[in-house]
Amino acid sequence: MKIAIMQPYFLPYIGYFQLIKAVDKFVFYDDVNYIKQGWINRNNILLQGKASLFTIPLEKASSFTKINNVKLHPILFDNWKVKFLRSIEQNYRKAPYFSDVYQLICSILEVNSDRIGVLAKDSVITVSKYLQLETEFVYSSDFYMNNELSGKFRVISICAKENALVYINPIGGQELYNKEDFLSQGLDLYFIQSKKQIYQQFKEEFVPWLSIIDILMFNSVEEIQLMLDEYNLI
Repeated sequence: MKIAIMQPYFLPYIGYFQLIKAVDKFVFYDDVNYIKQGWINRNNILLQGKASLFTIPLEKASSFTKINNVKLHPILFDNWKVKFLRSIEQNYRKAPYFSDVYQLICSILEVNSDRIGVLAKDSVITVSKYLQLETEFVYSSDFYMNNELSGKFRVISICAKENALVYINPIGGQELYNKEDFLSQGLDLYFIQSKKQIYQQFKEEFVPWLSIIDILMFNSVEEIQLMLDEYNLI
């Protein structure tokens, strides 16, 4: 079995979904500390030909709070949602797949929870279903019972409980994990490196590495499925 473990991000970039497709089981690492200035509640969309950052408002988000305990802002979130959807409509309404994708985003934002972790997980699962991915999703907060561990030790523990043989991590993990440490525990460790995907946006110069929203707007499911295989395992 191949496994990946990642914090839940809201509508992340394509590399996140490449990681999902590359494994049999994907663990949402939702009971670790929230990362301020990370990608859990923000990303970039295309705005007038340039990358524009959006940020979901949270209530007293702290680096000492577990992701699954961080709340959406009870007042600002509803206002943000209206403005965000308006921005999506204004900037993408002429994109070829706007209608279906806009409805997809609307459904994601009708989350029945006040937690960013739930909204982020739902966004990933909803898009994965749209892209017909068959990966199984689980939540670290629901299983494993190994909160006393951290770093590579907790990752290896999760892999052991799942009887995984391969663990795949984003390329940035090369600074954190050593292949020999995993191999000593019977695990092959690989790092996934996304290849730059170039596709037709509007008439401006192409802007890469935006939220999956952008790729969904300009490409069919079949085209995106091919893009999801465009990576290297190191």
